[in-house]
Amino acid sequence: MVEPTARIRAFELSDLKAVRFYAGKAQMEGLTAANVNLYKNPFIIALWLGFSSAFIQYMKWWPTGQHGLMEYLKPLPAFFSMAVPILYFVDWYNRPKFDQNLQNTLRRPDLVDVAAYYARSPASGLWFLELGNRFIGLIAIDASLDSTSDDVVVSSESKSKSDKLSNKEGTSEVATIRHFHVEELYRAAAAEDDLLEYALKHVFSSNSKVQVVRALESPLTPYIGKALRKEGFKPTKTVDTIGIFNWEVRMHELRREHWRGA
Repeated sequence: MVEPTARIRAFELSDLKAVRFYAGKAQMEGLTAANVNLYKNPFIIALWLGFSSAFIQYMKWWPTGQHGLMEYLKPLPAFFSMAVPILYFVDWYNRPKFDQNLQNTLRRPDLVDVAAYYARSPASGLWFLELGNRFIGLIAIDASLDSTSDDVVVSSESKSKSDKLSNKEGTSEVATIRHFHVEELYRAAAAEDDLLEYALKHVFSSNSKVQVVRALESPLTPYIGKALRKEGFKPTKTVDTIGIFNWEVRMHELRREHWRGA
């Protein structure tokens, strides 16, 4: 039996739906992480136990031991019913910002016409990491003249901007990692390191004009931050906060002279 081989390949037109799906999935993964972190928070757990205990007291469901072991199951409905509004509130509070980030990601010019956008600079590119025919991850680096723009296609005005952006060809001194995602199953094997190393080699080797590569990182997707730090990226500033606990979304940068392949 022939074992499947891993490969990194460039974007193809048939990948368009997959790119949009995984770019969106990468954004919403942060929502799941934010919710889970809150569900495990001692304050939230204490709140849940407190409300549950008050409800049990009100309903007089505390077991008295007079009717055997089955009586000790009486409080369980209270614990379940009090968990539901807490779970709902956490997701309700966290979700709007993640939904907005998802919409912004899907409406940026690079996902409107992927092939045309990333063809504008030889240093740009979008690559898939696959094991046989199985998707493992993707990464996209934008080294075009619009690499630092975050314009989105949402109105007639911004659509006009995006049309102008898509016609510009050339390479910027600053490249941006637009998308970076690896399926959870393969993170233990550090598949993200291989993707990032490949993309950095491409962007720095393709055009000497590129001096800096930048990327966003948050504690909600720690595997990305770990991969960036391995390659020498350094945090420069906080660009946003997200979630109930205001987790910081930070910009990281890697200068050419600090690149391991320099």
